[in-house]
Amino acid sequence: MFKKLRLAPIFLAFVLALAACGGSGSSSNGGDGGNGGDGGEGSAATISIFQSKVEIAEPLTELAEKYTEKTGVEVKVWGSAGDSYATQLQTKLASNQGPTIFSVSPGAEAEKFKSYLYDMSGQDYVKKIAPNMALKIDGKVVGVPYGVEGYGLVYNKSLVDPKNITDFASFEAALKKLKSEGINGLGLSKEAYFLIGHIINYPFALQEDPQAFMDKLSQGKVSMADNKIFQDWAKFMVTIRKYTKNPLQVSYDEEIGDFAKGKDAMIHQGNWITPVLKDYGDLGFEIGMMPFPLEGNDKLAVDVPNNWVINKNASEAEIKAANDFLNWMFTSETGKKYIVEKFKFIPAMTNIDASGSLSPLSKDVLEASNSGKTIPWAYNHFPPGIIVNNFVPVAQQFFLSDSMTGQQFLEKLDAAWAKSVQ
Repeated sequence: MFKKLRLAPIFLAFVLALAACGGSGSSSNGGDGGNGGDGGEGSAATISIFQSKVEIAEPLTELAEKYTEKTGVEVKVWGSAGDSYATQLQTKLASNQGPTIFSVSPGAEAEKFKSYLYDMSGQDYVKKIAPNMALKIDGKVVGVPYGVEGYGLVYNKSLVDPKNITDFASFEAALKKLKSEGINGLGLSKEAYFLIGHIINYPFALQEDPQAFMDKLSQGKVSMADNKIFQDWAKFMVTIRKYTKNPLQVSYDEEIGDFAKGKDAMIHQGNWITPVLKDYGDLGFEIGMMPFPLEGNDKLAVDVPNNWVINKNASEAEIKAANDFLNWMFTSETGKKYIVEKFKFIPAMTNIDASGSLSPLSKDVLEASNSGKTIPWAYNHFPPGIIVNNFVPVAQQFFLSDSMTGQQFLEKLDAAWAKSVQ
C-alpha cells in the first residue's frame, strides 16, 4: 500500500480505487446455510465501495457484479486517482457524500477517520478475524483486515542469490556488478510509497522502540541525521542513486514491466504485485522476496496494510447492506475464492484456507510471518500525509541532485518531519 502499496502493500498511495456494490440479505449468514452463501433476498439498498488498492480494482469490480447479480442491488463504482485517495476520501466524508464501505490503514490514518468508523464488534464475520489482526479503536472492532502483506527486495533468482546480499558492502557490490553487465540492479518508481514511503520504513522499524523514536523525533529530542541506523540507510540510498536507474523516470507499471522482462534484477516491492506479474505470462525465471539488508536485517516488512471499514454516518439500510456484503465476501465460497485466487491476499481470516493457492512471493511473506522474521510497518504511525506531502519532495530533490550527500538528505528529511508536526 500497499500504503501500500498493494498498497499496497500496499499499497497505497499511488492507488486507484474503485468498486462498489450493494447487498441485502441476512447479515448473520449471507444465505448459504451457516456458511455465508452466494445470495440473499431482502430490502435493497445501494452501497458504494471506495478503496486504495489499484491491483484489486478489476477483481473487486467482478466480485461486486456477482453479488449484484445475486441480490439485484444497484452498484456504484468509485475511482480514486493516484496518491490522492485519502484527500478524496476526506472530502467525500466531510460533505456527507462518503462511500458506504471504504478502506483505511491502521495507525495514523485510522485515527484520522475514526469519527466515521462504524462499530463492527457484533457482526458474525468479525468473529472469524485471525487473533490480533482486527483494527480496534477504543476497544471496538472498526475494521476487517484485507490480509497480511509484506515487502522487501523482490528478486530474479536467475540473477541474484540472496545469500550474497546480506549487508551494505555486498549490496553495493551486487549493484555495481549488475550495472557492468547491463542490468539495472534495483528498481524503484516515482509514486510516493514506491519512491520513499516503503523504503524509509527500515530505519524506523529497526530502532529499539520505533514508536518512542518517532515520538522523540516529533518533540525535537532526536534526529535522523544523528542516528546511526539512518546514517547507514542513507548510504544505501546514495548507492541506489549512483548505480541504478533514476526512479523519477519510472512509473509503477514500468518498474513491474522491466522486472518481468528481466531488465531489473531486483525491485523494491511486495507480494501485492503478483496479479500484475501474471499479465506477463511465463516470466522464464523464478522469483522470490528477500530482506532489505540495512544493518544486516534478515527480516521482511510484514503487517496489515489496509482494513475494510463501514461509514457509520450512512443510513441504517446502507449499514445493514454493507454488513451483508462484507459477510458474504468473507464467508461465501465465491467471496473466499476471490480473496485468495483473484485478490491474491494472504487471508487474515480463520475460515479461509489459502495453503494451496499462494504465489511464490506470498509464500515468502507467510513463511516470514509464521517464523516471526518480520519487522513492522512503522510508517503506519507517521504524521498523517507526511509521505506524500513532505517526504516525496525531498526524495525528488535527492534523486535529481547527485551532489546531495546522504547526510544532507537526512537533514532535509528531519526538516520535513518537523514541518509535518507543526
